[in-house]
Amino acid sequence: MRRPNVVVVHWHDLGTHLRAYGYDVNVPHADTLAEQSTVFERCFSTSPLCSPARGALWTGRYPHSNGLQGLTHRGWEYGEDERTLPMHLGDAGYRTVLVGLQHESRDRGRLGFDEHPICASNHAGDVAEAAGRWLDEREDEGDPFLLVCGMLEVHRDWPAERYPPDPPHAVDVPEYLPDNEHTREDIAAFGGAIAVADRGLGIILDALRRNGLDEDTIVVFTTDHGAPFPRAKSTLYDPGVHVALMVRMPPRLGHAGPRREPGLVSHVDLVPTLLDLLGVVVPDDVQGVSFAATLREGAPPTRREVFLEKTYHAGYDPIRAIRTDSHKYIHNYEPRPLLDLPPDLEASTTRRGMGDAHLTPRPQEELYDLVVDPGETTNLVNDPCSAEMAGDLRERLDAFMIATDDALLHGPVPVPVSATPALVADR
Repeated sequence: MRRPNVVVVHWHDLGTHLRAYGYDVNVPHADTLAEQSTVFERCFSTSPLCSPARGALWTGRYPHSNGLQGLTHRGWEYGEDERTLPMHLGDAGYRTVLVGLQHESRDRGRLGFDEHPICASNHAGDVAEAAGRWLDEREDEGDPFLLVCGMLEVHRDWPAERYPPDPPHAVDVPEYLPDNEHTREDIAAFGGAIAVADRGLGIILDALRRNGLDEDTIVVFTTDHGAPFPRAKSTLYDPGVHVALMVRMPPRLGHAGPRREPGLVSHVDLVPTLLDLLGVVVPDDVQGVSFAATLREGAPPTRREVFLEKTYHAGYDPIRAIRTDSHKYIHNYEPRPLLDLPPDLEASTTRRGMGDAHLTPRPQEELYDLVVDPGETTNLVNDPCSAEMAGDLRERLDAFMIATDDALLHGPVPVPVSATPALVADR
């Protein structure tokens, strides 16, 4: 039997801002996909910034293991022998195609794709049109394909002429942000970008239907990390790492049916899951855990926790964390402000209405009870009643870092040889 095709659509900086995750946004195509898919309610990126998050998504290995611990345009790259999903599937006879955005390497030869169709830009409309054109014009030689569609949206900025904003008075303001005119204006612009990206998603889904590929294609929709707002992107709080993940399965693979899955999964699990579904051997060095049985049979994911990390963004900011169903423990390795905002957030409209409370020093350790405090506002690390939980999570995080040979255990992580001058100066 011919193996199914795979289409992965990934947006930039979305977090979970879709109707399927409780936000009132204009996304009819994402709504339809959610109705046809397994919607993972608690999927987490490994990292709250672009390149490390994407590197883990495509390798099934954590940023400190695959080498991509910072942004590629600031000098970071995959390790020399790192292998990606398109490489694994290419070896298994797949045509592998990338349309649009990638942020994992300055050398696209290291990504592992066979084809890079011409795309006018990385904006959603251009990416979707190029992907649809490839699907329409491809010669079906019997080989299955992996088609990855990377869209710039919904990364800042959001000019109104490209992204007509939502009405500010009608937007949902997340609890982690101040509800004022600055935030509402910002979220309204964000909603406009989301609507534009959704139209791109619709074009790709229409092209699959038009070419009779619906019944023979796994469709994956996700994003790299949390939304581009303070206390979200670039932090290890849930708004920075909680991401949308929807997977639509072709019935012939066995399918638990459209449903919502509340169990914990990590982006690092996607590579082993897809390889498992496609009958491709999962390499021993892949660190993720397959949730193929969740998609096929509705079995609960097997994870007890997800691991989260940040090393470099605009500068050096090493943090590691473990999150379970009920608690999160965060270890901050360097003295930094409570929120170390990257340049795009520092210049944001939301920032203008925040004040300076986020510039106070952050604690070395943080512990949150996510059941009673989902907003992660009350640090329990020094609470005697929480000492046992803090000790358990601290030990589990340390054991993970030892098992995966995290260089942070041995001292500050140096900048790469190819680092940009700005990154060297900040370090």
